[in-house]
Amino acid sequence: MKIKQCTAPRGSVTRKLPLILILLALVAGGIWYLTREPESELPAGIVSGNGRIEADQVDISTKYPGRVSEILVDEGELVKPGQVLARMDDAEIKTQLARAKAQLASAKESIKEAEALIAQKKSSLTLAEQELQRALPLVEKGVMSQRVGEQRKALLDSAKAALAAAMAHLETAKSTTLAAEATVNQIQVQLDECVLKSTTQGRVLYRLAETGEVLGAGGKILTLLDLSEIHMEVFLPSADSGKIAIGSEARITLDAASSEYAIPAVVSFVSPEAQFTPKQVETLNERQKLMFRVHIRIPQELVLRHIDKVKTGVRGMGYIRLDDSVAWPEALEKRYPGDQPK
Repeated sequence: MKIKQCTAPRGSVTRKLPLILILLALVAGGIWYLTREPESELPAGIVSGNGRIEADQVDISTKYPGRVSEILVDEGELVKPGQVLARMDDAEIKTQLARAKAQLASAKESIKEAEALIAQKKSSLTLAEQELQRALPLVEKGVMSQRVGEQRKALLDSAKAALAAAMAHLETAKSTTLAAEATVNQIQVQLDECVLKSTTQGRVLYRLAETGEVLGAGGKILTLLDLSEIHMEVFLPSADSGKIAIGSEARITLDAASSEYAIPAVVSFVSPEAQFTPKQVETLNERQKLMFRVHIRIPQELVLRHIDKVKTGVRGMGYIRLDDSVAWPEALEKRYPGDQPK
């Protein structure tokens, strides 16, 4: 039995190839159109650059050596200014403080004793002066011997010396009291430093120590992200950076949010010096090797309103308006629910 082999005419395949290529080009063009970045539609007067959300890191460290008593937060937790984050063992410092307070009380008692002694010596001095004043006329008249008069004068001199010594003792007691107060205050500061508090609104990035661990002075316990100052760092060529003013209006879109929303921001920093473009930064022109670093800061009230959504390291695009008369594109005026454009 013979099997017939069917083959398509070669000319038919050749005619279909251009049609397939056209369809592929249309599909690729459609994908590009749907996924293109907003900067392709940016009007003159608005510049853009890619970057990532950044925040300063704050280390929570011990000021004095000691043992970690407890750590009250874990990685990822949000913290507020003044919130207690950790405590150091303070038993030894409390003992030192009690001893210093006892020495302070003793010094204050010495002041009282010195003041009482001064009052006594003043009375003795007054009496000696009176005795001498009564003796002098009698000595001149010969009723009292010269020797008795000299004795009365010696008693007066002795009373003056005793008063001076008592006053010197008072000054010493006061100096001792001041030193004791300084010691108490110093130890109290050390005791207060055993309680480590947050200095900012932030998020715990790293937990670097555990309860019971002994740390030296300056030992790190936690690292926080300072969420009070959130910004995106972008790099722009000199032609653009030279036109940017501090406070210029800006917008940020995030890759994680699929660029659906635009975050209002302002320019907070423009580097005065150019630098080589970091590897992670994409530029439209590879010849733009030297770029200027620019910070686009998100307003603090907006950060606090969405504090649970704030994450650093997220990549996105930053847009800066160089001319206030230029309107923002519609895509850069979309806000998160509840945030209305100005």
